[in-house]
Amino acid sequence: MENSKYKLILASTSPRRKELLGHLKIPFEIMTKNVVEESNAQNPKDFCMEIAFLKGEAVATELKEQGSLQDYFIISADTIVSLNDKIFGKPRDRAEAQMFLKELAGKTHSVYTAVAVIVLKDDIKTTFSFVDESLVTFDKISDELLKLYLDKCDSLDKAGAYGIQGPSLTFISKVEGSYSNVVGFPLSRFVQETAKFFNNEVLWSTYFQF
Repeated sequence: MENSKYKLILASTSPRRKELLGHLKIPFEIMTKNVVEESNAQNPKDFCMEIAFLKGEAVATELKEQGSLQDYFIISADTIVSLNDKIFGKPRDRAEAQMFLKELAGKTHSVYTAVAVIVLKDDIKTTFSFVDESLVTFDKISDELLKLYLDKCDSLDKAGAYGIQGPSLTFISKVEGSYSNVVGFPLSRFVQETAKFFNNEVLWSTYFQF
């Protein structure tokens, strides 16, 4: 691919994804558009990938409509929890959060994060994407511990009703795979996949605006 200075866009308001992407020390802007995060896909990987692309495509469309001559590198992502192919998204309320955590307790589940990248250059759109999987094992959760966790209100904005950082560590016994993937953005895999896109050469200052 011909070298170009891309403007990096994160299509997410997640403070966790913002923090993780910030470790690359590349300036980026946050831009989001409201989309209905729904998919008819039954396979968990297909489900989160479709949602990730919905988020990114909405931002890409907005940028194209603005008529900017800038080249953009748009990153969007979606994270879900899955157990036996059942998809656990963000709980609607405390009761559903409690139901999710009780179902996951004492078991090992998958956390999938789909990352979709949309590259706009000279009015030409190119994409690449991937899904990363980590395995998370919960201890059995006592009623007292579950109540303490739910009282923290740490569950309503997170897939599967928990975040790996924080109070949930009181019942997470094991993580296999990328920790950052469970947080919401598999950073090391993103670096690898971006290197492939740029022909296995990631010289950030060559390709991105600083």
